Amino acid sequence: MARIKPQALLQQSKRKKGPARISLTTIIMLTLIVVLILFFVYATYRHWTQRSRIHIENRESVIEGDNSFMDSKKSDLPGYAILDTAKGFITVELFKDSSPEVVDQFLDLCQRGHFNGMLFRHVIKHYVIQAGDSDKLGAVEDWTLKGKQYSQLDTSLKHEAFMLGTSKVKHDKKEFELFITTAPIPDLNEKLIVFGKVIKGEDIVQEIEEVDTDEHYRPKSSIGIRSVNLKQSI
Repeated sequence: MARIKPQALLQQSKRKKGPARISLTTIIMLTLIVVLILFFVYATYRHWTQRSRIHIENRESVIEGDNSFMDSKKSDLPGYAILDTAKGFITVELFKDSSPEVVDQFLDLCQRGHFNGMLFRHVIKHYVIQAGDSDKLGAVEDWTLKGKQYSQLDTSLKHEAFMLGTSKVKHDKKEFELFITTAPIPDLNEKLIVFGKVIKGEDIVQEIEEVDTDEHYRPKSSIGIRSVNLKQSI
């Protein structure tokens, strides 16, 4: 067997330890793979981003549609009520935006004829007149003690006269009462839910206010509401 010279062994060892050369074809293939991976990631990102944006826009359009539907529904409701009383007509503007639930209940009762023939049960001069089916004092129970106290009120007080409201006490629809203030009342919000304001017929309210009453502020002669006519505009 022929012996290999030490110099030849050294050269052979160097050739074995040297790095393998990568072909140009391999480099191109790897580059294409990386580009395809990046393109796939970018495409996936774009897809989910657009899908999320479309979902948000759809939700916003649905919310806007609901709001516009509610606004249109609210605008379709009558905004005024004309009370035909034994003394004359009282026109009230209803606060559909600030007291929607109470206004809805009031409109429903009007359509059912609930207020037709309803009597004014209590009249506190320079204070409030109350119409209802019950002869109980209810919300005006402690106001009867304040009638004289508020006979001369500061007109700069927050709550104006000729406001329409109903009792805050939870009650059946059959016990829905109407209150019309005839002077500013400081503690109005403590007693009533205000849902309207008299815009015409203040003189009629004052005529009712001037009727003779007994010691319990009940009118001596019957006076009431004949009917209520609803209007969208006047």
